[in-house]
Amino acid sequence: MTSPDTRSAPPAAVLEGIAGYVPPRVVANAGLPSAWGVDDAWVHRRTGIRERRRAGPGVSTGELALEAGRRALAVAGGAPVDTVLVATSTPDRPMPAMAPQLATRLGLGGAAAWDVNAACSGFLYGLATAAGALLSGCADRVLLVAADLYSTLLDPEDHTAGIVFGDGAGAVVLRRGHSGEPGSILAFDLGSDGSADELIEVRGGGARERSAPGAYGPGDRHFRMQGREVFQHAVIRMTQSSQTVLKHAGWSPEDVDRFCAHQANARIVKAVGERLPVPGPRRVTNIERVGNTGAASIPLALADAASRGELHAGERVLLTAFGAGLTWGSAAVLWPRLDRAVPGIEPAP
Repeated sequence: MTSPDTRSAPPAAVLEGIAGYVPPRVVANAGLPSAWGVDDAWVHRRTGIRERRRAGPGVSTGELALEAGRRALAVAGGAPVDTVLVATSTPDRPMPAMAPQLATRLGLGGAAAWDVNAACSGFLYGLATAAGALLSGCADRVLLVAADLYSTLLDPEDHTAGIVFGDGAGAVVLRRGHSGEPGSILAFDLGSDGSADELIEVRGGGARERSAPGAYGPGDRHFRMQGREVFQHAVIRMTQSSQTVLKHAGWSPEDVDRFCAHQANARIVKAVGERLPVPGPRRVTNIERVGNTGAASIPLALADAASRGELHAGERVLLTAFGAGLTWGSAAVLWPRLDRAVPGIEPAP
């Protein structure tokens, strides 16, 4: 697809690199705990997942973020980056933020660096934050890494979350450019509803627990989700947010070349796609192989598709996500013209 002359177009944040990484350990449905009483057919029918990746002992969220960040910087060509953002709800420590250490480990010491926590919507919140920094002149080039290690939050006796979540990281590099050029982000929509925050939560581990000794039990540090209610909220919010961002971008659903929703559950992705509508062949998915990787799911799915040559410069790409908070968001992006090949998301041999 040929892009128009954009020299007189308004400024925009522009994608110029993307990559993803998943840890090597594969947990197939057949390898899930027998005590859960689930089999491959049942899990696949309910979630669309055949297998997920889990980090090994001693591997932190930061390790996954580091590898994804290295790969994205290589795809972008190694141009100087002055700002680093990390979107995660599973940081290595409550304090400090992960981003400053990641910047240092990547040889970007001195860069502005901070974390964003919007759970599974974190990548889109981080993308909007990066765009704001670029357009305000606060940054010239931004590395945004979305990484989550949900395996560290799972209750070993809770199959409802255990069958869904995997570990992974995805990263993008953005620069300041012009609206309409390949890679430009044309529109955002973000929202939240704190009145329903109990639908997805980890109750313990924060200041509230520390200020009330004895009020929390060991199970309060595990991930909890009310699946049926979350399903309904996710479909409604992602559909509405997608429709809003399409309007802002001046696109119709027929204009969308590729649709990438947060890989929460294949049935959710299908339901949102049908309501917009965007046909199945235009939907970018990899949940079958990696599960729900939290904030990492959208950049992981995009990097996975790009590594196989399934995305082309100038294509109109619609992104949408939903997560704890409750939070949601969408973005309209023209796919970038990448000068270097995007590596596969698997570990290097």
